[in-house]
Amino acid sequence: MMGLTSYTHLIVCVVVAGVVTHIRGGESCEARMFTKDSVACECNATHCDSVGQVTLPAVGQFLTFLTSKAGSRLQRKQGQVQKNSTGSALRITLVPQQKYQHVKGFGGAMTDAAAINILSLSAGAQDQLLRQYFSPEGIEYKVVRVPIASCDFSTRLYTYADTPGDYSLLHFSLAKEDTHMKIPLLQRAQALSPRPLALLASAWSAPAWMKTNGALMGKGSLKGKPGGKEYKTWAQYHIRFLEEYEKHNISFWALTTGNEPTAGEMTNYSFQALGFTPEQQRDWIALDLGPALHSSPYAKTQVIILDDQRLLLPHWAKVVLSDLRAARYVHGIGVHWYWDPFTPPGITLGTTHDLYPEYFLFATEACSGWSKFDRGVRLGSWRRAEDYSHDIIEDLNNYVTGWMDWNLAVDLSGGPNWAKNFVDSSIIVDSSRDVFYKQPTFYSMAHFSKFLWEGSQRVGVSVSEHSALETTAFIRPDGSAALIVLNRSDEEVRFEVWDQTVGFLPSSAPPHSLLTLLWNRA
Repeated sequence: MMGLTSYTHLIVCVVVAGVVTHIRGGESCEARMFTKDSVACECNATHCDSVGQVTLPAVGQFLTFLTSKAGSRLQRKQGQVQKNSTGSALRITLVPQQKYQHVKGFGGAMTDAAAINILSLSAGAQDQLLRQYFSPEGIEYKVVRVPIASCDFSTRLYTYADTPGDYSLLHFSLAKEDTHMKIPLLQRAQALSPRPLALLASAWSAPAWMKTNGALMGKGSLKGKPGGKEYKTWAQYHIRFLEEYEKHNISFWALTTGNEPTAGEMTNYSFQALGFTPEQQRDWIALDLGPALHSSPYAKTQVIILDDQRLLLPHWAKVVLSDLRAARYVHGIGVHWYWDPFTPPGITLGTTHDLYPEYFLFATEACSGWSKFDRGVRLGSWRRAEDYSHDIIEDLNNYVTGWMDWNLAVDLSGGPNWAKNFVDSSIIVDSSRDVFYKQPTFYSMAHFSKFLWEGSQRVGVSVSEHSALETTAFIRPDGSAALIVLNRSDEEVRFEVWDQTVGFLPSSAPPHSLLTLLWNRA
């Protein structure tokens, strides 16, 4: 490990009454230890640590950003590229001639719960939180998922067309959760972002009167068959949603064909769901959704199928995309992370890409604390940060173009959630103190969202020997390189990066750390 003097910002650690403060060039993380695992950074209306805007040094120098279990949070260091090898046993070689997918972006979801929590803070703390996610000084989220009407992370069950038999959608209207909470916050987020946000819409359930079970939750699908009036009305419901949001100057990059369609096939499912088999989804796209979008002002809105666990691949993709009537309306395939540890990426994501390379893969939802064996918020959990980082790297190395966290914010209990399906989030709000905590997962997300700009292209990496490190590398649109390194082991791993255009970059990954290296190549 290099000494403190090698860091561009002097790091001072102060421990007072259980608070660890890392002081960096006038910035600081008010690091709170709630467990023995790691720290969460406390923020309020007037203070929050921030990575700031990043400018790369000239060719011959490189930057590293370190986040670790020991307490580093995007700690910046500058290094010197060497002309000769450092002799490190582990060499990571950039192979830029091996070119793979381009990045779309990273982000989280503006659920009702996220909006409620953000708005529970003072105006100054709200602004601070939004800046952390969306501003150039923050981690520069690009993609925001927006539920179409209610989901479990709502305080009530509702849709936009709850009048029975309203097939013409004459009574369609947004809810107060949209007009008073989500839309104003999306507008504020867009105002902070230097580039247009890419919004992604997903519905959890159709109105109860359209469904076989007559309820928003539980096992149920649309009445009738694709091409019938319920399926056509459900397609028009999506068009009406896009129309209403457009009145507020909010447009959508994409919509999914519905959140977790397999959930609605499960008996007694505990919150909002709408069942589709892959065959039903294929025919609904071909006969109803695709033509409705194509003939509307929203023909450029992209359609993402599946929006469910990757273990359903490649079968789901084969059913939908082997039918040209449906495939012509589809752009991408959305996956959730919940069963990833039991689902090898190669035979799911990799095989799907090989079969259908023209359709992008996108990770549309992930959160920690969802399992009954490890439920809810864990302030300062480093293991969950490593879980995020591992899954993102694994996905990126298997053709995924972006990765989305679930709620942008939850409260200390992991809600609100009407179904009591409490989970963790990268930001935890404590409105009673007008503060929020940035979890270790916030910084996991940052290592990707901040540095892998839209249009960055994954390139090859080769290693001289097996090690504990997990890596992924990209060439960014300006030609600079980014290498992200995860070390989940208990040992420091020294290595050097060889880029034949510039030389050797000496570095090391501390135990339980995430490291991003950035350098100009010309």
